[in-house]
Amino acid sequence: MIGTLLSFSAMALSVRALAGAFKIFEILTIRTAIGMIILIAIALVKPSLWREITLTRFRMHILRNGIHFNSQYLWAWSLTLLPLATVFALEFTMPAWTVPLAFLFLGEKMTRARIGAVICGFIGVLVILRPGVSVFNPATLMVLVAAFGYATTNIVTKKLTTTETAFAIVFWMNLIQLPLGYIGSDPLFFQKITAGSIVPMLGIGIAGLSAHYCLTRALQVADATVVIPLDFMRLPLIAIVGWTFYGEQLDVFVFAGAAIIIAGVLWGLNTEARKAGSRTGTPQSDSSNLVKPPSRHG
Repeated sequence: MIGTLLSFSAMALSVRALAGAFKIFEILTIRTAIGMIILIAIALVKPSLWREITLTRFRMHILRNGIHFNSQYLWAWSLTLLPLATVFALEFTMPAWTVPLAFLFLGEKMTRARIGAVICGFIGVLVILRPGVSVFNPATLMVLVAAFGYATTNIVTKKLTTTETAFAIVFWMNLIQLPLGYIGSDPLFFQKITAGSIVPMLGIGIAGLSAHYCLTRALQVADATVVIPLDFMRLPLIAIVGWTFYGEQLDVFVFAGAAIIIAGVLWGLNTEARKAGSRTGTPQSDSSNLVKPPSRHG
């Protein structure tokens, strides 16, 4: 999870560093191009991975990556317009969006804790945005739409994991999104690459893959109730990064709103953990729950 936190922060810094010279479409093209190079290199070393790439659920891959690409575009654009901490705080509404979507499309139950998490999420957003008190920034809506898109992507991903491996999902993600980014780019934008842009280019390409890899590995060896709350450490980390490198103020309302959102999500996670423990008869603190065998889907 330390790798996940550092990867997401590196991605945000890389977008900021590249935004002055490249358009958002071009930045996303750079990310997916480097990702494809890395994935192809891995598959050449381990040829058996090629057999995992099939067209069986290609239309669902198209749906997933169409939504994910647009969400990623809005997220990256918002990083150039808003303080880093504000973007990450609003992004934490994604778990709240996931609850009603899972109810509608996956048939999952709506419990009091899950509904409470949604309510806390929206209260936290109101605290951050402070409508009628602070000057409204339309860019905040981009983050909320991106968070909704990410939640939708997670629902589609969950459906895909019933038949697709993690490598196949990530491979199709980069292959489909590469031309989507290039269509909106200047055809010869690579001519704008300078020695100073090499490091942030490598940063967004490598971090884009390592973030998903580290999170997947963390979920393989520990319960989600242990792993997911650690992701919220991104907020204070990115706030310190923004303060250190960009002189961004540490807004108390951003932290207060984020705390409400996090409290709601943790309430839901703890409730689910207690229910799971009561069904299995296993104490929640049992360390045997912290290690699971790796699944086929990663």
